[in-house]
Amino acid sequence: MKPAFFEPTVCMCTPDNPNTMGICATLTEPVNGAALQEAVERLRERFPYFYVRVKVEGNNLVVVPNDLPVVIRSTWDPILLCSQEANYHLLSFKYEGNRLAAEICHSITDGAGFLPYFKSVLYGYLSTVTGQAFDPTGFRLPGDEIPEAEIGNPFANVDLDAAEEPLYEKPPVKDYYRLENPEKDGKCECTAIYLRFPADQVMRFCKENDGSPNVLFSVLLARAARRYDPANEKTVSCLISVDNKALLGNFENYRMFVNTAYVDMPKEKAAYDVSKACTMARGQLILQAQPETALYVLKTRKAGYEKLEQLPLQMCVDIVKQGIRAHRASFCVSYANSRSFGPLDPYIREVYLLSEPNVTDVMVELSCINHQFFAMFGQPFSSEEFFRAFLAELEAAGIPYDIMRKEPFRLSGVRYDGLEGVRL
Repeated sequence: MKPAFFEPTVCMCTPDNPNTMGICATLTEPVNGAALQEAVERLRERFPYFYVRVKVEGNNLVVVPNDLPVVIRSTWDPILLCSQEANYHLLSFKYEGNRLAAEICHSITDGAGFLPYFKSVLYGYLSTVTGQAFDPTGFRLPGDEIPEAEIGNPFANVDLDAAEEPLYEKPPVKDYYRLENPEKDGKCECTAIYLRFPADQVMRFCKENDGSPNVLFSVLLARAARRYDPANEKTVSCLISVDNKALLGNFENYRMFVNTAYVDMPKEKAAYDVSKACTMARGQLILQAQPETALYVLKTRKAGYEKLEQLPLQMCVDIVKQGIRAHRASFCVSYANSRSFGPLDPYIREVYLLSEPNVTDVMVELSCINHQFFAMFGQPFSSEEFFRAFLAELEAAGIPYDIMRKEPFRLSGVRYDGLEGVRL
């Protein structure tokens, strides 16, 4: 049987473009590896769609159940997902000191789909190590019925084939601003910088300046580009992640159906104050993040999937690979809205979403917990010149911040072992 168009497109994650995502938490106590392994394995029955491996089936790459244990590593060093060392899983965990992280192929899920799983892992883990009987409300736990909205067709209640072209479609800027060769020493090492902000002040600033967290950070990145490179005349283009499932009313499904809206900041509008810039950016976002736009995007994706189904598997893989590796904009901001882990909050100090800076020059992943915003500032180079320009914009806006840590970006890669007749 051919997989439906809404099933994972495995070849969106490849060895040369891993497209891995993750979630990282800093706890109040050192991580107990045995208890973490137990919590992860206990959730197989509740989240079977994350315990899978890849298989060639006819002219398709599909995911099938994987009975091997998920690999839990007591090191921050990366692993190759889908390989023998990962027990062929598209999922892996790591821990070091007080920190733990879950990493997964982005072809399966997005931040909104992965957060409920991560929260449930922490629920099981902290229940064991603390001996506390936490309130289970809001968690997905073993023994719960898995609703159809979570695992079925996320668009079962809409007629994609009847979708019409939206009234407004924003064309992307072709010759947008790039951070040209920021390395002064010849190095090119991906770097992750972790920041913390007081949530009440960020939200107050957003309210007073007609913004939202993702709009605000897009504006600050654009202003940082002008500060960093004031002579550059090109338009700064920023991607903001948009969840097509949520736009159409499905907030439960685990699958990855993220789209992006383009927020552009031309040079002639660089003198706008933050409030006016946020209003302009928010207007651009609202025009693109509409249900009718989501319907049409999904209709187009479905039609494209059906065309690919007519081609040989290797040709399909090559086409998808070529499309996903294309650089698209100056910067990207993604915000997974989770304000609380409920009764687990006292045991958690930090939570970060992790994603590769692969199709833009800087990737900012935002999350919120315990009345704090956290940002992972990811860049595919080690120079901090642009980052310092970004900090200067935070200071100019009066937004306090703490730099929690800086480190090489260590998300896991991908290598497909055991696949016959296909090159990924």
